Amino acid sequence: MKVSLFATCLVDMFHPNVGKSTVELLEKLGCDVDFPQSQICCGQPAYNSGYVQDAKEAMKNMIRTFEQAQYVVTPSGSCGTMFKEYPHVFKDDPKWEKKATELANKTYELTQFLLEVLKIENVGAKLNGKATYHTSCHMTRLLGVKEAPFKLLQNVEGLEVVPLKNCHNCCGFGGTFAVKMSDISEQMVDEKVQHVEQSGADFLIGADCGCLMNIGGRMERKGKEVKVLHIAEVLNTCEKN
Repeated sequence: MKVSLFATCLVDMFHPNVGKSTVELLEKLGCDVDFPQSQICCGQPAYNSGYVQDAKEAMKNMIRTFEQAQYVVTPSGSCGTMFKEYPHVFKDDPKWEKKATELANKTYELTQFLLEVLKIENVGAKLNGKATYHTSCHMTRLLGVKEAPFKLLQNVEGLEVVPLKNCHNCCGFGGTFAVKMSDISEQMVDEKVQHVEQSGADFLIGADCGCLMNIGGRMERKGKEVKVLHIAEVLNTCEKN
């Protein structure tokens, strides 16, 4: 099975190990993974800020980049959701709407791909400790991927997954929201950090680097010792820590 990796900007610039873990995991599971070099930003920051026409150029580039892909897999529910939004963006342009729909139909968030396409719930991962999971907004509310991460995590040997209070609440990142509404964002992430700490977890796990960067950064500034991990890193872990 041939898979094209959509790495995303945050993985590329801040969390390269998430991309590395995604590739290694998919290859362990028998996938032939390639990385199209012409991929750039999916256009989400500009689109969400109201600059739709400007965002379209980035979107067209991504459509062309993955046009020949069999499957597109991304370690980001947020960016995967953006690809699903492309057909709506190009609804008045039949040529690009068709191409956008083709891309949307073959795009999967990583855990979604593992369960829905590969039909795998146990990847053979091992991680010793207690973890709690942050459900990111775009991945759960818009992409609709809710159960896949939990099914995969419950099969990680040595890992105890405990509930996170108000887990569906936004962490306060929201892309440009964290910049434009920083005071509100700070209060939201402080609440999230409080709930993570109350869980007693050794690890905070999530599937969107934006959320993890936001929560992890705040925990670091507050001196908290909870380790932040992307679910790709957890599922690619072979030895107990």
